[in-house]
This record gives sequence, structure tokens and C-alpha cells, in this order.
Amino acid sequence: MEMPRIESPCIKTCVIDPATRLCDGCGRTIDEIAVWSTYTNDDRRRIMADLPSRMRRPIKA
Repeated sequence: MEMPRIESPCIKTCVIDPATRLCDGCGRTIDEIAVWSTYTNDDRRRIMADLPSRMRRPIKA
């Protein structure tokens, strides 16, 4: 039986930080966002596991 696809972490707050190149809403890179639909569940799981640490970056002054 095939596992259901892991959904996108997008929260519809799509703003790419020019310094980090990460989305302020979900923490993915622009490249990850662009090809998200082509990733396997393993790829998606790996990225999803990394997102919390990406989102803990310092707040801009």
C-alpha cells in the first residue's frame, strides 16, 4: 500500500528573505518550493524535519 503524500508546509505567507533565501512563512528555500511536488515522501520528510531549526533564525532588527 502506498503512503499518502506529505503535504506542503506552506502557510500562504510567501516572502523570501534575500539574505537567507528562505521563505519567512514555511522555512523552505525557493528551490525546494519550486520542486516540492516532484519530491518523494522521504525527501519531504527530510526537509520537514529541518524546518523548525530554519525558522529559529534571529529576528531582523
